[in-house]
Amino acid sequence: MKRFVVGIVLSACLLGAFLPAWGAEKAPYVIGAVFSVTGGASFLGEPERNTAKMVEEWVSAAGGIQGRPLKVIVEDSKSDEGQAVLAVRKLLDKDNVLAIIGPSTTGESMAVVPIMEKARTPLISCAAALSIVTPKEELERILAAKTFEMPKKQNPWVFKTAQTDTSAVEAIYDYMKKKNITKVAIITVTAAFGDFGRQELKRAAPVYGISIVADERYGPKDSDMTAQLTKIKGTDAQALINWSVGPPQVLVTKNWKQLGMTIPLYQSHGFGSKRNIELAGGAAEGVYCPLGHIIVAEKVKADHPQKAVIMKYKTEYEKRFKADVSSFGGYAHDALHLLVDALKAVGPDKAKVRDFLETRVKNWPGVSGIFNLSSQDHTGLNKDAFVMITVKNNDWTFAE
Repeated sequence: MKRFVVGIVLSACLLGAFLPAWGAEKAPYVIGAVFSVTGGASFLGEPERNTAKMVEEWVSAAGGIQGRPLKVIVEDSKSDEGQAVLAVRKLLDKDNVLAIIGPSTTGESMAVVPIMEKARTPLISCAAALSIVTPKEELERILAAKTFEMPKKQNPWVFKTAQTDTSAVEAIYDYMKKKNITKVAIITVTAAFGDFGRQELKRAAPVYGISIVADERYGPKDSDMTAQLTKIKGTDAQALINWSVGPPQVLVTKNWKQLGMTIPLYQSHGFGSKRNIELAGGAAEGVYCPLGHIIVAEKVKADHPQKAVIMKYKTEYEKRFKADVSSFGGYAHDALHLLVDALKAVGPDKAKVRDFLETRVKNWPGVSGIFNLSSQDHTGLNKDAFVMITVKNNDWTFAE
C-alpha cells in the first residue's frame, strides 16, 4: 500500500513537472506582416517591423493568446509592389497565416487587396488611401457624386490603421478655414499615395470654400521641384500643400525654403517622422502637417483616452531601438493589437476574426486614434484622429 501511495505521489509530481512544458509547446497563432523594411519606403517599413516584433514579445511574455504564443512572420517587400504580392502569397500558401498586417505603402496595399479578398483572409493595411478599403465601383460612385460623400461599402476582408488621406485633407482644410485661407496651390507626387491625395484635395476643396489655383506634379525620383514651385510662386495662392511621403517631402521643403516662398507649406501626414525634420536641415521650420497624437505624446492631456497607449508605446520603442518614435510604427502597433484582441475573443477562425474587426471595435484607443470600425468604415478614424502640428526649433509642437 505504501509503495502504491508513493507511486501515485511520484506520478503526480512528474505530471506537474511536465504540464507547463506541454502548455508551452502549444502551436502559436501565426500572423503575417509585409513591410517595406528596405528600399525607398524603408522609413515606413523599418519602424513597422520593429514595432511588430516588439508587440509579438509583449503578447507572448504576457501569456500569449488563449495560452498560445504569438508568432509574427515579417516579409520584406523591398518597397516593391511585385515583391509585396510574392510575400503575401508565400505567407498564405506556405505559412498558413491567420491574417496579414501591412503592406507599408498605398501602391503595395492596392496590389495585394484582390489576393486577400480571394483568400478570404483578413488584411490590416498600414497605408493611408481611402481606396485601399473601398471597392472600385463604390469609389467611382462617390467621385461622381455632386456632394462630398464617404463610402457606404467596404472591401469585406480589408481594414487599415493609417488615418485616411481624406481625413488628413479635412484636417488641413479645417485649419486653413480658421486662418481665412481660401486659395491654395497643390503639388503632388505621381505615385499611388500622391494620386489619391490629389484626388481628395480636389474633391474636398469646395466643401471648405477653398479654390485650388495651381496643381503641379513631380515624379517619385525627381531631385528638384523648383520649376513647379516657381510657377506656384507666381500665383495668388495663400498656402502650398505638398502630398507625398519620404524623400520627396524633404526635397519640396528644401526647395520651398530656397526659393524664399512666403506662403506657408503644409505637408501630408506622411511627414510624421522626426527624421524628415533632420534631413531638411532647418528648412522645415514653420512647416504644418496633420499628425496623430503619438508625435506630441508628452504634451497630450493626462485624461485623453489615448494617453496611456501612446506613452507606453513611445517609451518602450525609444528605449529599445534608440530612435524617435514615428506615426508609421504606430500603424503596425494598432494592426497587431486589433488582431490579438480578435483572436482572444473568437479564436483562430478567419471569418470570425473579420466579423470581430467589423462589428466589435468600438471606442478602441490605439496609437493612431480612437477606432470605431463598421461595415461602412474599415478604417474607423476621422479627422479628429489628427492634431495640427508645426515644426518649431526642429521639433514638433501644436499649431496655434
